[in-house]
Amino acid sequence: MSREKEIYKVTLWGSLVNALLMVLKFVAGVLGNSAAMMADAVHSVSDFVTDMVVIAFVRISSKPKDKSHDYGHGKFETLATAMIGLALVIAAIGIFVSGAKQIAIWANGGQLAQPSLIALWAALISIVLKEIIYQYTNHKAKQLDSEAMRANAWHHRSDALTSVAAAIGIGCAIFCGEKWVVFDPIASIIVAAFILKVAVDLMRNALGELMEKSLPDEVENEILDIVRSVPEVSEPHDLRTRRIGNHYAIELHILMDGNLSLKSTHDKATEIEKRLKERYGEETHVAVHVEPLGEE
Repeated sequence: MSREKEIYKVTLWGSLVNALLMVLKFVAGVLGNSAAMMADAVHSVSDFVTDMVVIAFVRISSKPKDKSHDYGHGKFETLATAMIGLALVIAAIGIFVSGAKQIAIWANGGQLAQPSLIALWAALISIVLKEIIYQYTNHKAKQLDSEAMRANAWHHRSDALTSVAAAIGIGCAIFCGEKWVVFDPIASIIVAAFILKVAVDLMRNALGELMEKSLPDEVENEILDIVRSVPEVSEPHDLRTRRIGNHYAIELHILMDGNLSLKSTHDKATEIEKRLKERYGEETHVAVHVEPLGEE
């Protein structure tokens, strides 16, 4: 199965689970009088929307290079990751505001509706299903080296954490008596903090790629070691790297004996390209500039 189809399959399974939980949580939130569960339901809506974003953008990012995109369409997958992060930020802010309003009502002597067991059961079901779909999506993301899928996997995990906080808050509100009903909206605030942390991390990484951030130092050092291992090649320098979706772009200069034939230097540059593609994948963009020894 192609990479694109694998991503579709994994994302579709996630979207089916999200659609089911979205309905379940809204029904349980309304019938169970739970602010935490309604906040959790909003998060599930954002999950479902971001699944659709991943499906749309991964299809675009898998297209080969064309006249207007010499380096391919991999950045569309990075853009999808950034959009998922933005959706999480919006969800977190909405959940925080809703919970804060409920806490303010309680602090001013107002009465909050006590949640019922249906809300607690919905939270427990969500924890189990979302953790399963997180493990599945994250495993496939590592196999396929997809940042968008990895982002979506953490979106699933954040939903599971959301449901854990919601379950604790709802449970305390149910079993600790009416004066502790405020635990329900408090749980929604904690949930918002979890979601915001994940969102910031995802957006920071995605924006770094969109702004042409270099690959990590350990990867660049490995690239230089691979180049140095090629006989007759010395002093690799002016290394420039970046990520294009799930592929790497590598450009560098090397020094070689100026008395070698053009064919010999070309063969060495080709060997460097081959070794780097063997390590980082056939879609890796490699550009090697050869300079004669003794010249700056």
